[in-house]
Amino acid sequence: MIFKKSELPNGIRVVTEFHPTNRAVSMGIWIEQGTRDESSEEAGLSHMIEHLVFKGTKTKSAYQIAKSLESLGGDLNAYTTKEYTCYHAHVLKEHWTQSLDVLSDLISHMKISQEEFELEKSVILQEIQMSDDQHEDLIFDRYYEEALKHPLGRPILGTKESISQMKLGSVRKAYESLYCGRRIIVSAAGNIDHGDFVAMVEKLLGSKKAGKPPVRKAKPKHQPVFCAVEKPIEQLHLLLGLPCSSFKDSFRFEAFIVNALLGGGMTSKLYQKIREKRGLTYSIYSSLHTYIDFGLIHVSASCEPKNMKKVVQLICSEFDRLKKSSVKTSDLEMFKTQVTGNLLLGADDLENRMSSIAINEMVFGKYKSPDEIINQISKVSRQSIGFFIEKYFDLKKMGIFLMGAQATEFNLKELIHGQKR
Repeated sequence: MIFKKSELPNGIRVVTEFHPTNRAVSMGIWIEQGTRDESSEEAGLSHMIEHLVFKGTKTKSAYQIAKSLESLGGDLNAYTTKEYTCYHAHVLKEHWTQSLDVLSDLISHMKISQEEFELEKSVILQEIQMSDDQHEDLIFDRYYEEALKHPLGRPILGTKESISQMKLGSVRKAYESLYCGRRIIVSAAGNIDHGDFVAMVEKLLGSKKAGKPPVRKAKPKHQPVFCAVEKPIEQLHLLLGLPCSSFKDSFRFEAFIVNALLGGGMTSKLYQKIREKRGLTYSIYSSLHTYIDFGLIHVSASCEPKNMKKVVQLICSEFDRLKKSSVKTSDLEMFKTQVTGNLLLGADDLENRMSSIAINEMVFGKYKSPDEIINQISKVSRQSIGFFIEKYFDLKKMGIFLMGAQATEFNLKELIHGQKR
């Protein structure tokens, strides 16, 4: 793998990773514009733009956009996150110029009528309604809203009110001002020449205005959540949360290891103790959510209401055990090997590498190779894990959200703080 980076006069950063034996190219155009950059009135704006660009451009209809790469056997898609929007494609190496042309067209020449805008608002409102029925996802959105009280905590889709009141003129203005050079990263991984790629990016996007880089709002603060929402469903869903390391935190890799150990898979402590040994729940896992300046670690589970108290007790006892005893050397080595293996397997995936080099540019402003990451993981020790746990596993900061059957019948503070510490 050979990494190269260039920057155009208008601020667009171009990063590539050359994989000479691969027959494909994965590429993406990344806009540093996400949910956290929106005001409450604009909630859902970034996601709305992502939808609208696929409705048509000045040179292509919606069908022609869909056909452009699909007809070649390639893939074209996009997604919005809390910190950026990504338009990406995966094609055979001989089709990379068509791919870049389509992606560049999407972020430069959106064409949308008032009628199409209203139709797409209706689609997104239905998407919001659908998300309300996906309880495992909904509980995450609700937790973020309650715990952060910050733009980073808002749902990516926006709200029914913000979408209903959104105006096409405001969306067009945002598209023209935010999709600018200083907010754009173009990345590619695969069998592609960096110089040829940069020349094509400059031809297609070199005339874009430089604009202004994103100015992130103040770092969010996590407030312990104690919320219960009754839902007419049989299962009771649980989400426990603690503030954790950000992308830039010195304990980032310790967080990876602890998350894997805690609830990252079938060999994790929570899965073995709560599902395998006691059969209290079908689903239980932990997840690490990292952002530029903030992070959360969650434990998610669903079970019958009668089992919830015991499930929470066992989760809290595992947090306590980690707090008091850190990790065994044998566990540390096993989960370091697991995380390293996942990383190496991911390094063989072009889409993963395309994303990785773009996100590292966005967050760190530099390249981080798989070997460099593996070297950092290898340095994680029982001592550094202990420092990480001491810094972040303050159970007084833990929040809890219950959603589902009999949710409001529990004393939430007693549920997580009632055990002897």
